[in-house]
Amino acid sequence: MADIYVIIVTYNAMKWAEKCFTSLRHSSVPVKSIVIDNGSTDGTQEYVKTHFPEVDFIQSPENAGFGKANNMGIEKAYKEGAEFFYLMNQDAWIYPDSFRQLLDVYHTYPDNTQIGILSPMHLDGSEKKLDLHFENYLAKDLRNNRMLSDIYFNETKTYYEISFVNAAHWCIPRKIIEKVGGFNPYFFHGAEDYEYANRISYFGLKIIVCSKSKVIHDTVQSFYKKEPNSKAEVIKTARLSMQMQRETKYLDPNYDFNIKREKKALLSYLLKMGAKGNINEAKFYREQYRYFSKKFGEIEAARQTSMTAQHPFLNL
Repeated sequence: MADIYVIIVTYNAMKWAEKCFTSLRHSSVPVKSIVIDNGSTDGTQEYVKTHFPEVDFIQSPENAGFGKANNMGIEKAYKEGAEFFYLMNQDAWIYPDSFRQLLDVYHTYPDNTQIGILSPMHLDGSEKKLDLHFENYLAKDLRNNRMLSDIYFNETKTYYEISFVNAAHWCIPRKIIEKVGGFNPYFFHGAEDYEYANRISYFGLKIIVCSKSKVIHDTVQSFYKKEPNSKAEVIKTARLSMQMQRETKYLDPNYDFNIKREKKALLSYLLKMGAKGNINEAKFYREQYRYFSKKFGEIEAARQTSMTAQHPFLNL
């Protein structure tokens, strides 16, 4: 039985399927792979089943989104006895020793019960640079872990603690799945990994990046999935991001959430923008007030589940 179960959610994955699944075959640590397909229309299902019959393939009856689909894979892997749950994007692949290096850190860490998420180093599709987003996450913690200084002076440690890394490559131990659970189904796609990382922090656990373990994430090397064509698109993207950040903050169990106070704050922003004559911003906050007034009950319920439920959001 494989100790590591690799869980991949696919949606039109043909561009990367050959590299992704071939790389798993060549892992020096044997793995079991589970794919949850979210309704691909490019032939992904047939390709994976034909060329990689060792993959346990699950066809979701609908596009369940990133979090719910991953939860399906986590539940199956857990029931089959997985010790490590490796969540990997479809646009990603590994090197033969990637998992071995992760496990070496896990087994030599002073107290591995504190490890919530293990991450390798994410390279971009060229395999010659760090993934832009991953590099940005690393940069935010350099003042604390001094990783850059260690690299510069050839004193790189085998692992560093960081506050966040995206879920393109996450290795989660079994005990963490039991404690923290799965992804919050509140999000269809977009901020699931941020919300999960907040829960990792809430339970006093750590996110560890392993400097000797390298993997690839062949994503767009830009902070926009597609470059905006107009000022209106920039504003729309920024406002959607603000809304998702607000939802993530509200859902964070570390945050002192109070519905009455949050409603008052949104109304205050609305009135302030109106008084300044900034009609567009006032309209935006009016829409936010209406949106969240309908969402606050769902947010509160999700918060309680994440903090108090047994293996939250999973059917184990």
